[in-house]
This record gives sequence, structure tokens and C-alpha cells, in this order.
Amino acid sequence: MSEPSASARIEIAAPAQRVYELITDLANLGTWNSECRRARWVGEIKEPRRGARFVGSNRNGARRWSTRCTVTAAEPGRAFAYHVRAAGVLDVAVWRFELTPTDEGCLVEQKTWDTRGAFMRVVGGWATGVPDRVGHNTANMATTLENLKRVAERR
Repeated sequence: MSEPSASARIEIAAPAQRVYELITDLANLGTWNSECRRARWVGEIKEPRRGARFVGSNRNGARRWSTRCTVTAAEPGRAFAYHVRAAGVLDVAVWRFELTPTDEGCLVEQKTWDTRGAFMRVVGGWATGVPDRVGHNTANMATTLENLKRVAERR
């Protein structure tokens, strides 16, 4: 895969498996994610497994929108990734969390690849209130990972 359009990383003093469980716990995602406030499994598969689908409810200030996501990688304690679409059909992004065990816990890397075409860049910027998606994602990832760290280390 090409270089991500935005990425961030953080050391967390918790086992990789515990952090993976937090990342894939859609019911509690909003407690640490800075933009996605809620998510829920849809379809027959209701667990973090390749091919599973979920709907994410996102917010930026007063703007709210939802996305449909398909899990592309689900490796407990190692990686969780998903492809995001608007209206279920228009490409938006690929998001990926990678976890690497360390002596103190794990290194967590969050990456995203912007897959929007020209139409979705214009419409997406207007709908979300985010004209600079790369800059916005970079800042949000740092906040998201700090929040994830706080939650993971508290357990």
C-alpha cells in the first residue's frame, strides 16, 4: 500500500491484546475517538472479522454525518483496518491501527489513506466542515491516540 495521507503513533503501557479489544469495541468507541462518536455492527457478522460491516456516526462541531465501513483486517493484538464509504458506495478512506508489542506494553500506529475522488473531496469538505482533511486527520489522530492511551492504561 502507498504512504498514508496521515498517521500518528504512541506508546501505551498496556498489552497489545487489551488495546486491540478497545479499538474493536464499537459500543465504547466514542469514549476515546475524537471524531467518530458512535459505531455499530450491521449485517450478519457482529464482531471484528474481515468482511464485517459497521456504521460510524461522526461529528465535527455542529456537523454530523455517518459512514459505512467494511473490515479489511482483524488480527487480534496486531491490526484492525477498515474501508470507509459514504452512502455505502462512495470511497472515502482506509483506516488502519497497527499494534506492536514492546517491553512496557505496545506501540500503536494509526494510519489513513484518503481514497476520495474529486467529487467526494468537495462534497466531503462541505458536509463535514473539514476542507483540509489531511491536516484535520493528523491533529485528530494525535488526540485520539492520547485518549486511547488514557483509557487503556486506566484498566
